[in-house]
Parts: sequence; structure tokens; C-alpha cells
Amino acid sequence: MPDSAELLFAGHIIDLTVEQWGSNEREIIGHPGAVAIVPIDRDGNVVLVRQLREATRRRLLELPAGGLKPGEEPLPCGRRELAEETGLVGGLWTHATTFWTTPGFCRELMWLYYAEGVEPGERWTEPDPDEELEVVRWPLAEVAARLGEIEDLKTLAGLLLYLRDRSGPTGSVPAR
Repeated sequence: MPDSAELLFAGHIIDLTVEQWGSNEREIIGHPGAVAIVPIDRDGNVVLVRQLREATRRRLLELPAGGLKPGEEPLPCGRRELAEETGLVGGLWTHATTFWTTPGFCRELMWLYYAEGVEPGERWTEPDPDEELEVVRWPLAEVAARLGEIEDLKTLAGLLLYLRDRSGPTGSVPAR
């Protein structure tokens, strides 16, 4: 635990705290956590989204993902985000791993799920008002050869883990 902590900024998504650890001062970003999904549709395609990431000043190709709402559990968050960003639902869900996104300065914990056999929902759930998303599908057989097109770390990690683990899901949770 830090020797002291001073909250400098409390935003609607993140907080910024300066913590004193002995003689070391650290600026720490607090984050509620997030979920990323590796969705594989019934046709064997990985479904990605391209969206503007203002911090990079570019549109990045990424896994569908989003932040946890207060009191929300990771699996329902993942299902909600997948429907909002791609219109896909159902499938067999597997918790792949949980990891810190940028532990040098941020407390964002991310849950990664595989969602295999997803399909279009009865109705498209609208993305957040500030999101302009393009849904992109890659045949699973092309993913390894196309990893160089990905600039987002959670997406690289998720796709690489899926390629490693795709011999068969374990610990899967069927969609409801």
C-alpha cells in the first residue's frame, strides 16, 4: 500500500491519483475494468471493429470491447458490448484470461473471452453515441497472416491466445 495518496482528478471513466511509495512518487490512473471478446461467427470468421481512437488520432482495428459499468460482472458486460458493437449474440463463451492492460501506471484489469458460434441478434443494439464502428470479418484461416495489421495490444493478445487455444474450448459458458 502507498504511504500516501492524493486524488487529483475524478472523471466519469478514470481517476488520477498521485501516490507516494517511500521516496517514489507515482501517478496512477484508476479504471473500473473492461472486457474484450474474440468473437467467431458461425461461418468461421473472427469479427473485429474499426473505430476512431482519439488518443492515437487514428482508426484502429480491434476486438469488440468495453468498460464495466458500476456493479456489472464481466460476462454480462462482454455480452452487452458484443451486441452493441457488432449486433452478434449467443454462442459458446469461454473465459480465456484476465490481465492488467498497462500496469506501469494504470489499474485497468481486462477480462478476455472467446465467443464461438455467435450469430446476428433479432435486433441490432445501438453502439454508444460517440462510437462510429465498422464491423470487419476475417476468415479464421487468415488471422495469423494478418496480425501485422493490428496495432492494438488487447487485440493482438486475444487473437494470439485464441489461435493457441482453439483446439477446443474448456470452461465454456453457453449463452442464455
